[in-house]
This record gives sequence, structure tokens and C-alpha cells, in this order.
Amino acid sequence: MFRMLFCATLLTTSFACSAADVVHGGKETLTVLSSGGIMGAIREVAPAYEKKYGVKLEILAAPSMGDTPQAIPNRLARGEQADVVLMVGSALDNLVASGQADKTSRIDLGKSFIAMAVRKGEPKPDISTMQTLRKVLQDSSSVAYSDSASGVYLSKTLFPRMQLGEQFESKAHMIPAEPVGAVIARGQAQIGFQQLSELKPVKGIDIVGLIPAEAQKMTLYSGAVVNKSQHHAAAQALLDYLASSEADAAIKDSGLTPLPHPAS
Repeated sequence: MFRMLFCATLLTTSFACSAADVVHGGKETLTVLSSGGIMGAIREVAPAYEKKYGVKLEILAAPSMGDTPQAIPNRLARGEQADVVLMVGSALDNLVASGQADKTSRIDLGKSFIAMAVRKGEPKPDISTMQTLRKVLQDSSSVAYSDSASGVYLSKTLFPRMQLGEQFESKAHMIPAEPVGAVIARGQAQIGFQQLSELKPVKGIDIVGLIPAEAQKMTLYSGAVVNKSQHHAAAQALLDYLASSEADAAIKDSGLTPLPHPAS
């Protein structure tokens, strides 16, 4: 009781209580908009976080970009309620610039790399070099890629650079609104490309591996508090938790590479 009164007094006079102090034992529900690339991580840490801080997390799937209504920028533009966004860092920068996300809360959470998948049980072709990747792309009957960061890079930068020809363009398709892996699992495309962390949770596929380093593009996943959040302290506490060593295992399990932590 004394601790609670002391913390309340300290908040009133200096706003110096930590976010964890504010959150612990509370009844808040945080709405988290998460893109697929970091969805595995937030879902894995959710039970432990909710138990530790007494905060319920409502996690909604929302792409970082694109024209679908579910995309984070489109949800926020419609005025949908949200407290935290977890998404591609470059797309988050746009939300910060437009005043929809709090610049001071922005934090980087993990690195992601592009991988290729085939339907479960299908042969896994060699994509270890640019030459073998090129052959796989040209020999495939159909290619799927996402409408988010990795797919934009592939379609606008890598594929044109590889000069795969008009025949390739006719069989390569951008997939909106659902994971590329789901399309592969249904047999609607022979091979598919997306962030490793977005492919890992999908059943019915086999991940061939990362594309070669010469073709690779790292995507940084980041998080921020939504400016209109009514639970700013709790939202910041969640981001701090995700960026801490306590969440490293979940970040890694999801297919992301954890970032180094500053020495304490």
C-alpha cells in the first residue's frame, strides 16, 4: 500500500515512475497491430508478458504496407483504435512523419531476411548461388511474393536486376492480404518468397532457405506507440520488454535475428 501511494505521489510531482510500475497489476488491454514478420515473436511473448504485468494483449494481424484494408497505415487512417504497432521500420518511419506514431517511443526489435519455400514434400532446389537461384526462377511454373517489404524489393529491384525476361514476368505474382506460404501450401504457386519469419508459422510448406547474400535485403522490424493510445505507459512498457534480452528467444524462434543490447 505504501509503495502504491509513494508511486502515485512521485507520478504527480515528477512523472518519474517507470512504465513497469504503472502497468504492473493494472487491467489495461493493449491493442497491438502486428505485421506478419514479427507476429510469431509477439504471440510467443504474450503469455509471459500478460502474466508478469497484468496487461491483456489483443494482437491483430496487419501488414506494414499495401492497399489492403487490414494494412496498418490504412487502419490508422480510418481511426481504428490501437496502442502499439509492430512493423517494417521504414514503413513505421512514415507513420512517425505523419504524426500517427510517437517518435520518442520508436524502437528497433529484430532483423529479417528473405527466404524461399515450396509445398511440403516437394523437392528443395539449390538456391545457394545467384546462378542456381536464377535457374530455379526461370524453370519454375509459378512464383509468388508478398505485397509487403520483401515483395516490393523483389519485384522492383532484384528480379529486374536479374533480367529474367518477359516469360518470367507473366508467371510471377504479388500476393495481397495473406501469407505467401498459404498460397504455396494450396499448390497455387510452385515457389514463394517472403521474410523467413513470415514463412515459418505456415503449415504445409517446406522452407528451402535464405536467398543468396548477393540477392538478400535485410528488413528491420520496429515498434512504436500509437499517438492516440490511451495507455501510453503500458504500451511503452511492452515495447521495452520486446527490445530486452527477455524477448530474445522469442525473436529468434520467430525467424528474426535479435539486435545487440547496450551494456548496462
